[in-house]
Amino acid sequence: MTILYILYNSVCDRYYIGMTDDLTRRLSEHNRNSRNHFTGRVSGIWDLLCSREFNSKIEARNEEVRLKKAKNRKYLEWYISQF
Repeated sequence: MTILYILYNSVCDRYYIGMTDDLTRRLSEHNRNSRNHFTGRVSGIWDLLCSREFNSKIEARNEEVRLKKAKNRKYLEWYISQF
C-alpha cells in the first residue's frame, strides 16, 4: 500500500504533494526540515490536509504526477475537499 498525501504550509501559503509508505514518519521528516529540497527550505509547520491510499506505488505515482501537472490551485483545493 502506498499513500498519496497533500501538505499545506500557512507561512508560505504553499501546497506540497508527495507519496510514501509511512505517513507518520514522512510528515515528521517534512517538519524537521530534512530529506526534502522543497519543504526543507520553508519555515513553519506543514499540515496534512489530505491522504489517499493506493494498492500500488504505480497508481499513487500516476495520481501524484496528474495533480502536479494540473498546476491549478482551485482544482487542488477541490480535490482536497473530496477526501
